[in-house]
Amino acid sequence: MSNVEKEKTRYSDEELEEFRQLINDKLIKARSDFELLTDAFTGANDNDISDTSPTFKVLEEGSQVLSKEENSQLAARMQKFIRDLEAALIRIQNKTYGICRVTGKLIAKERLRAVPHATMSIEAKMQQTKKEPKISLPPEE
Repeated sequence: MSNVEKEKTRYSDEELEEFRQLINDKLIKARSDFELLTDAFTGANDNDISDTSPTFKVLEEGSQVLSKEENSQLAARMQKFIRDLEAALIRIQNKTYGICRVTGKLIAKERLRAVPHATMSIEAKMQQTKKEPKISLPPEE
């Protein structure tokens, strides 16, 4: 059997289920964090019992330092993260999860465990980074 025949083109149903569980766990936490961030910048929870939970305490202390605008920006980033995770669940359902959108090859399991919403392999991401324009500074005198 040649290397081409041995090379997997997609993850097995069992592997996809493992990723589905990982993503669902991350989604639960992300949605909870998003709700806390939203409450922090809207002031919705100023006088209720949620400020006694340990997670909220950390956020509350941070929100005293961060402006409402910064909290809003963090909430927007969290919302994008949630959308990306939900899109990954759709790719699992379609059995296209873990396939690099640039190379068409499987993204390494280690990468997907670290960044479960990844759509590009490390190699493709590195190539994209190299192609981005660099800002050149004038030479120092």
